Amino acid sequence: MPGRRWRRRPPYGGRWEAARLSPVLLTALITGLAFSTPREIAFSRLLPAAPALAAAMWPVLPTILLGTFCLLVMIGLSFAYTDLGTPYTAAAIIAVTLAAAYASHVRLQREEALFHIRLVADAAQQVLLRPLPRRIQGVEIESLYLAAQEEARIGGDFYEAADTPYGVRLLIGDVRGKGLSAVGAASAVINAFRETAYDEPDLRGIIHRLELSSARYSAAFPAQDLPERFATALLAEIPHGGGHVRLLNCGHPPPLLVHRGEIRVLEPTAASPPLNLATLLGNQYCVDTVAFAPGDQLLLYTDGVSETRDRTGEFFPLPEWMGQQGPTPPREVLDRLHRALLHYSGGRLDDDIAALAVQCSNTPAQEHPA
Repeated sequence: MPGRRWRRRPPYGGRWEAARLSPVLLTALITGLAFSTPREIAFSRLLPAAPALAAAMWPVLPTILLGTFCLLVMIGLSFAYTDLGTPYTAAAIIAVTLAAAYASHVRLQREEALFHIRLVADAAQQVLLRPLPRRIQGVEIESLYLAAQEEARIGGDFYEAADTPYGVRLLIGDVRGKGLSAVGAASAVINAFRETAYDEPDLRGIIHRLELSSARYSAAFPAQDLPERFATALLAEIPHGGGHVRLLNCGHPPPLLVHRGEIRVLEPTAASPPLNLATLLGNQYCVDTVAFAPGDQLLLYTDGVSETRDRTGEFFPLPEWMGQQGPTPPREVLDRLHRALLHYSGGRLDDDIAALAVQCSNTPAQEHPA
């Protein structure tokens, strides 16, 4: 997917592959102890545990084969120890093996159903966060999406970029809450942006349209928490030819600007209300204009980045971290940020993360077609 990295930690890795061998290791251990220890200890009674363990990670046939092997081991032990109580242990092995085979069958059915559900969720995520172009009119754009949980395939964080007659326009935001309601609200905002970004000459016009779309979506799904349904959003506009960037921040974490190695936190001059809260807080929106020279870099991110905590509860020091990176291409910045967040949190992220790294190219941009 060009222009986008959708990061997800491998769920098991090499440790999972080693764990899959644990039923075999357990069988070998019990068998060895049963043959090498006195009959009074009767380690052979633990043999039914092996197929029971296999049911949690093996298919049906290997589980049955392991249970059969355990039964043969028990029969072999009966020749060495005639008073071992073989019939009872053998019956237990058979019963546990049959139950384990059924449990394995049910588990595989559920895993298959979950796999298809994840395919649907992945397709929905592709529509919601479609791949961004890596370069638009002299502006380099890279993106990152990092799910907080392995099962999370889709969430309320969103971003988009558009090459419009007014310049390169960017959107990043975060819907309050999780689940399908947050996904639907994010989809409504993104779709509205994809339409209005090309038509509205001013960022305030775009945000008004996004506000209407968000309000209509919330009204279509009424609930007790309707006043709490809102989304933070940040609009950025880089005119063709560069030179500056216009920002409209609706309750979103402030972006970072890297200019000649110096880090600047772009706090809004005046606060603008988050989406779907204009009726409560007013609909006055402030657009700030900031210099954006060739070689400058802009980092847009959701609160999952700035609110990542370490084991002591301290927030991730994003501005300080950004100041230590030096001249780094946008893709490498996001790759380093991904690794830094996982390391800082100890691999336990509590929120989804979305980020855009935008850099003004040193090469002059071509004229935008009329």
